[in-house]
Amino acid sequence: MGAAALTATSAGLAEAAGVRRCHRRIPPSGIGMHLYTMRTALAADFPGTLARLAATGYATVGVSGRHGRTAAQIRSVLDDVGLRAVLEHVGYDVLRGPGLGTALDDVRVLGGRWVVVPSLPRALHTPAGFRQAAREFNRIGAAARAAGLGPLLFHNHGADHQVVDGENLYDILLRETDPEFVAFELDLYWAVKGGADPRSLFVRHLRRFPALHVKDMASDGSIADVGSGVLDFPSMFDRAGDGGVRQWLVEHDAPADPFATALTGYRYLSRLRF
Repeated sequence: MGAAALTATSAGLAEAAGVRRCHRRIPPSGIGMHLYTMRTALAADFPGTLARLAATGYATVGVSGRHGRTAAQIRSVLDDVGLRAVLEHVGYDVLRGPGLGTALDDVRVLGGRWVVVPSLPRALHTPAGFRQAAREFNRIGAAARAAGLGPLLFHNHGADHQVVDGENLYDILLRETDPEFVAFELDLYWAVKGGADPRSLFVRHLRRFPALHVKDMASDGSIADVGSGVLDFPSMFDRAGDGGVRQWLVEHDAPADPFATALTGYRYLSRLRF
């Protein structure tokens, strides 16, 4: 057998054995920071904090909180430091009410593609409540599309994956929303915490997950800086293409030092091969 044939055969055996080639990487334009992580720093120095994120290497941000600024003012700072907003979190009650049009306009002003529902009221955490939310999501997502944006995204927490009266709540949203109008910003920590398998979600629900919150889990189940915990990100990201992932947004809900968290997360994602 020739060398070329032997190499091809070996590669095929490796693939058959489930060995990842580890040649892929996250594109630099896809590495972002969800700004909830930086909220205390932003409150103290909004432009300086964004400048430090850009200097670290981040290309994009997810907006979560305005810190007294308009969408146009935030966009001006982002342009000045060389960052790009890709999405904004907006409350469910705002989006289902008369504030929807303004919220969509603001996302366009920010330069973003997606408006995101960050959570659902606890009162809706029943199968009937999630079906109601699915109907609202379809309506809001259709409005977002008509406004020239991408589909509405939903950001999960652990309770969204629970089984209530024999039904998995998150599965209701996946089944009963229109993929043209509704997609998902999958928080990897909360998905695993709630008992879901992100890799399986990517495979079973193709192109429904354009954005991720990349958040790690410590061995005791608490939130950890990205790359310092126990979550198997290479395995998840190996199928991220199936899920349609375009943005990997670093997040930590309560960082001891947000700038250290930002640096650790960026270094991990920028060097990762999967």
